[in-house]
Amino acid sequence: MEPIRSNGRARLRTAAVVALSLALGSALVGVAWHYLTRPLSIKGAIVQQDADPRKQSPIEDVEIGIAGDPAAPKAKSDFSGYFRIALRRGIKREQPVTLQFRHPDYEPVDLVATAEQKLYVVHMVRSHPDAVQPNANSVPVSNVFVRYSTETTSSVNVGTGVKTFQVENLGNVPCHQRPPCSPDDKWKAATGSATLDAGPGNVFQNARVSCIAGPCPFTRIESDDFSRGGRTIGVSIRNWSDTTTFLLQAEVFQQRISDIVQESYPVVFGRALNFSLPAVAEGPSLEAEIGGVPMVFPLGPAPILSWATCDVKEAKDKSKSYRCELKAGYKFQ
Repeated sequence: MEPIRSNGRARLRTAAVVALSLALGSALVGVAWHYLTRPLSIKGAIVQQDADPRKQSPIEDVEIGIAGDPAAPKAKSDFSGYFRIALRRGIKREQPVTLQFRHPDYEPVDLVATAEQKLYVVHMVRSHPDAVQPNANSVPVSNVFVRYSTETTSSVNVGTGVKTFQVENLGNVPCHQRPPCSPDDKWKAATGSATLDAGPGNVFQNARVSCIAGPCPFTRIESDDFSRGGRTIGVSIRNWSDTTTFLLQAEVFQQRISDIVQESYPVVFGRALNFSLPAVAEGPSLEAEIGGVPMVFPLGPAPILSWATCDVKEAKDKSKSYRCELKAGYKFQ
C-alpha cells in the first residue's frame, strides 16, 4: 500500500504546480494586456523662440490639440510651459500624430510626434514681433523693485527676577522613618520652595538656583519648575542638615512683534522680469518708474499692471513665483 500513497502525493504536487503556473501565466498576460492597451501621452514644454536661452520664457495657456481628431482630449500648458496631452486608446507607441499648438499671441505650430520616451520642447514665435520691439515712442520702465513686509518676533531683556529663600532645619536629628528624611532615610529633613512671576507678556529665561549659605552639600533640588522658563518659575529644595539659604534668579524677556520691510529686485531678461516672494510676505507691491514717474502697483492674487502682463504660480510651501512681460509700447531702460 505504500507505493499507492506515494503516487497520490506526486499527483497532488503535479496538480499544484500546474495550477500555480496557470495563475502566473494569467497574471502576466493581464499585465502585458494592460501595458499594451493603456492610453499613451506626450509630454513637453513650450517656450518663446530666442537665440539667447535666458530669454526663452515659458509660455502659459497654450492650447494643444491633435490634428484631424476633434474628439481627442485637449490640454493647456501651465506656468512653467509644461504640457501633457493624452492620446486616444488604440494609438500605438510608434504611431505618429500631429500636435497643434495655438495661442492668440503666437504663430501656430504643428508638430509631428510619437508617444515615445522623449520630452518635446516647442519654440513659438510672436505673431506681431514688431509690436513689442522698443522704439523712440516706447515708454521707458526703470528702477523696478519689489517691496513687502514680514512679521518677526524678538525677545527683549527687560530686567532680572531675583528671590532668596531659606530652608530651615536642624541637623543630626534622626528621622525615625517620619518623612521628609535624608536620601538615606537617616536624618530628619525639611523642604522649602520659592516662585517668581515675570508678569503679563513676559517670560523668564536662563533660570538657575544656587545655594549661597549654610551646609549646601546636604541639600538637593526636590522639584525643578524653573529650567524650562516661562512666565512663572519655581523650585523646591530638600535640606537634611542645618538651615540653608538659596538664590533663585532668571532674566526677564518680553516678546515683541514687529514688521520688517524687505526689498528685492527682479531679474530682467529681454522683455520679461522674474521674481519670487516667500510665503510670509505681506502687502507685496511692485514699484517702478513709468515714463520717469514713480508708481506703486499692489500685487494681489492676480496682478494687474498697465505696462506688463503677469503670471503667478504658488508652490506647495505657499511661496509665489511671478513672471511679467512688457506690453506693447513699453521698454526696459
